[in-house]
Amino acid sequence: MNAPTSPVAEAKLPEALFSVPGMRCAGCIAKLEDGLPKTSGIVAARVNFTAKRLTLTHLPDVQIPALQQAISTLGFEAQPIGAALTRDDGGSRDLLKALAVAGFAAMNIMLLSVSVWSGAEGATRDLFHWLSAGIALPAIAYAGRPFFKSAWNALRHGRTNMDVPISIGVVLASALSLFETVVHGEHAYFDGAVMLLFFLLTGRWLDSVMRDRARDGVTALLKHAPAGALVIDNDGRSSWCDASSLRPGMTMLVAAGERLAADGAVIDGQSRIDLALLTGESTPVAIAQGDRVHAGTLNLDAPVRIKVLAIGEETVIADIARLMDQASQSRSRYVRIADRAARLYAPAVHTLAAASFVGWMITGAGWHQSLLIAVAVLIITCPCALGLAVPAAQIVTAGALMRRGILVKDGSALERLAEADRALFDKTGTLTLGRPEPIGLHDLGPEQKSVALALARVSRHPLSEALRRALEQEGNTASDLTDVRETAGNGVSAKLRGRAVALCRPDGTVPDDCLATSLVIEGQPSTTILFSDKMRPAARQTIDELAALGLPATILSGDRASAVAPIARALGLTAQTGMLPQDKLDTIARLKARGEKVLMVGDGLNDGPALAAGHVSMAPGSASDAGQNAADAIFLGDSLAPVATAVRAARATQQVVRQNFLMAIGYNLIAVPLAIMGLVTPLIAALAMSGSSLIVVANALRLRSAAK
Repeated sequence: MNAPTSPVAEAKLPEALFSVPGMRCAGCIAKLEDGLPKTSGIVAARVNFTAKRLTLTHLPDVQIPALQQAISTLGFEAQPIGAALTRDDGGSRDLLKALAVAGFAAMNIMLLSVSVWSGAEGATRDLFHWLSAGIALPAIAYAGRPFFKSAWNALRHGRTNMDVPISIGVVLASALSLFETVVHGEHAYFDGAVMLLFFLLTGRWLDSVMRDRARDGVTALLKHAPAGALVIDNDGRSSWCDASSLRPGMTMLVAAGERLAADGAVIDGQSRIDLALLTGESTPVAIAQGDRVHAGTLNLDAPVRIKVLAIGEETVIADIARLMDQASQSRSRYVRIADRAARLYAPAVHTLAAASFVGWMITGAGWHQSLLIAVAVLIITCPCALGLAVPAAQIVTAGALMRRGILVKDGSALERLAEADRALFDKTGTLTLGRPEPIGLHDLGPEQKSVALALARVSRHPLSEALRRALEQEGNTASDLTDVRETAGNGVSAKLRGRAVALCRPDGTVPDDCLATSLVIEGQPSTTILFSDKMRPAARQTIDELAALGLPATILSGDRASAVAPIARALGLTAQTGMLPQDKLDTIARLKARGEKVLMVGDGLNDGPALAAGHVSMAPGSASDAGQNAADAIFLGDSLAPVATAVRAARATQQVVRQNFLMAIGYNLIAVPLAIMGLVTPLIAALAMSGSSLIVVANALRLRSAAK
């Protein structure tokens, strides 16, 4: 047995983990990572933008309150969290509520605005303006909170971010609109302010949902560790012990079918253990006295006594969760690249608006006209079209892929999928179906099939389940058995009209790439029933298509070399076998160092870190919860063809994204000078901004047929 080794780092300075929900952009990341190490006692700061978490490495004598105070000094609220806990902060839910309010208000205000644009005048126009104000002001106060709160926190600590010009634009447009309403003015701009919030909230909500799903991967993995274990004390008495109360040196009694709550060593008993969680090895591994076992793995056959050696954060499963978390941090660098452009947004917009106001005041336009022009500049420079250029194309493509059974969880995954130039595949459950199926059943006689079905029905072992399904599909009927017994580790036995029958472990040699069980009927030679894991449909075609797209493929598997070899030969691929999660991570890191961008396709819990570390990743719908959560996309059905389909769709999406960027930049090059010259009112600015967004969305809709 290849026991997984702990990747826990050697002795190091203490680390503290904080949740910082106020992080909005690359500027926030830079302030935290660059600013905190300048504080006495803090050695390093590392931001996980995906999970909005901050890890501080600090001197041992620095306490949590001091660290919180240091973060607060930079203008961020932070809460300490446990290293293994990932909690939903409710951010997505709050944004969705704000989005719903803004959308409802925008629709109603636009109806009133259309009436004004159609020629309503005098008291009728004033009434519509007051009605718009009655809808817009409460809606803006509620839906604008994410921006107002962020902007206030930034200004309060003497800094700025993207939310500052957005908040100023919305507040000024609302104030001017209210002023115009009070003085019976011709125009009000409530519609523009609310629509601005609606578009911005849409993008922010989608972004928040993406981050929630990334965080769920670590949570799903940690859920596989049981809540506790039955502990035997020195007097031989047993008692249930919560996992958090386990201590090294305790003795756990782990029953058959139970997962381990801690890492340890077997001190009594023999059994087999399912290591797929950690190594991906599909065949159960026998354990005996002295063997190391690990938390989260499944004891299959018989009760064993385990001496606890490592608990909680020191277990291997916790290490895998940390690897997955660290891998997702490297992904967040990609998000930072996109956000760097936003660093220039706030100062540029402030400068343009202020310069417009001052310039027009100097020319004698008066404060009202100058302020209107400044507000128009703030609104017309809203980066809605620029902000929608990428997500609009990605959302349309994601919808097209979803109709083909490919679920894209992360919009930026399409961008990374288009860039991938190397594919790595896990074997069991990825290139193969991960479902053992009996082979050679036609060699069994009617009596053998009838007995085998009767025995298989009473067991929940995976091989028995597969045998039962296959025999029932053939229309076989089960024999009437008596004295049916199932012995953990040995199989099922019974009596057939006085003769002993059994499904049990085979005595002979079994091919390395097969599982097997032995059918025994007293008075007849025993028969070995082999099981194979079939290759996924279109696997060879997909490998060839990926190669044609410039993605040569390789197998990375935790299985034995002898089990992987038939699949590798059939697909014409090279393979690395017997790999632990850390080995797969190291392989991906080496490929990254060579400048390659890896598409990782895997399914098991042990693939979670590799899926998170890949430049982009996909998992089949049959994958484990953690595997699905760690992957960027999930394909449904048995066929492997969706992998190549997703790559082609992603590359088509990138072409449309580039077109959208050009259109958005062109809009700003034309509209912004017109606004500065005073040729655009806030209303026209809002319409232009919305129009540019609609053009970008219309172009993106061409991707509805991208997933062919």
